[in-house]
Amino acid sequence: MGEGLIYTDVKPEKVVLVGVITSDQTEEMANEYLDELEFLAETSGAETLKKFTQRIDQPNSKTYVGSGKIEEIRLYCLQNQIDTVIFDDELSPTQIRNIERILNIKILDRSNLILDIFAKRARTADAKTQVELAQYQYLLPRLTRLWTHLDRTKGGIGMRGPGETQIETDRRIIQQKIATLKEKLEKIDRQKSVQRGNRGQLVRVALVGYTNVGKSTIMNMLSKSEVFAENKLFATLDTTVRKVVIDNLPFLLSDTVGFIRKLPHQLIESFKSTLDEVREADVLIHVLDISHPNFEDHYRVVNETIAEIDEHQTDKPTLVVFNKVDAYNPKPEDIGFHPDGKDFALDALKKSWMAKLGKQNCIFISAQEKINIEEFKSRIYEEVKEIFQVRYPYHNFLY
Repeated sequence: MGEGLIYTDVKPEKVVLVGVITSDQTEEMANEYLDELEFLAETSGAETLKKFTQRIDQPNSKTYVGSGKIEEIRLYCLQNQIDTVIFDDELSPTQIRNIERILNIKILDRSNLILDIFAKRARTADAKTQVELAQYQYLLPRLTRLWTHLDRTKGGIGMRGPGETQIETDRRIIQQKIATLKEKLEKIDRQKSVQRGNRGQLVRVALVGYTNVGKSTIMNMLSKSEVFAENKLFATLDTTVRKVVIDNLPFLLSDTVGFIRKLPHQLIESFKSTLDEVREADVLIHVLDISHPNFEDHYRVVNETIAEIDEHQTDKPTLVVFNKVDAYNPKPEDIGFHPDGKDFALDALKKSWMAKLGKQNCIFISAQEKINIEEFKSRIYEEVKEIFQVRYPYHNFLY
């Protein structure tokens, strides 16, 4: 949120996580969401000491959890010198004020944490501007009594109206910043639109998927380039585009930002220019981590987010790629698998219920271990070739 708002502690912050079990969210789901929240916290540089859950009809409108649970959290934080409490859902301004008053330490919610990670991961001016805009849009309705000066250079003579409080001044400063950032993004969007236009009419293929499923590893493998990849959430923020050639057939391959559950609406809005690569793609490669126990849910989240970008996206040719088969441990009920022999396992996977998830247009690979890569390339080739032939009907080097 600007240089003055970034935490620079060297030692990891000690945090606790808070989630709820409701009629809409089972205990299993709540625990999994908290595991993911812990991964987010770790990515942000924090150490999780404890997770709190409460079974409740719906989140408490005043303090998210009940009075007894919030007191339990307060005592634990006091006894263990906790720095931050992170809640798994987006908190309202009222909830933040009430919880801060009770706990008297820093409060974050999932959206705030994701925004913080994006701020740390942003490398280009484009990504930094998008993240900063999303942060200010998130912050605007949440200014609290604990807030201090946003920008000292803006204070002083001429900035404060008659009887204007500090929060009102801060709110006006944020609104000015939002307007400035939107203008900056519009200019960047125009530049990127020209860049996309200059790429000619090559077929465009976009890698999409949940965060940390291996998209950047696939990008590196196909394009023989070195896109940053690591086992952390949101390792890639800026869209990377590379020209790839498979059997003399050229196309453009883009690696997009990973999706996640409860992605802040502000981020989806501010990153729409980045996600234009998805909107303008001719073919989507939807990557799933088959070794993750909840890849079906990830598949749903990504499809819902893509539909939010543009409802027509779901009609595009899509190849579903089950990555990380080397790390997949079949359940006992998944008959047809054999502990030895990757080829046999691949045959079993092709006949499994998972193959139906991508409406039969799917493939099973390991980008890291180079398993089934030739067939993967062949499938991409066929998808691109079909579009290429329509676009260039008189180009005969393919035949």
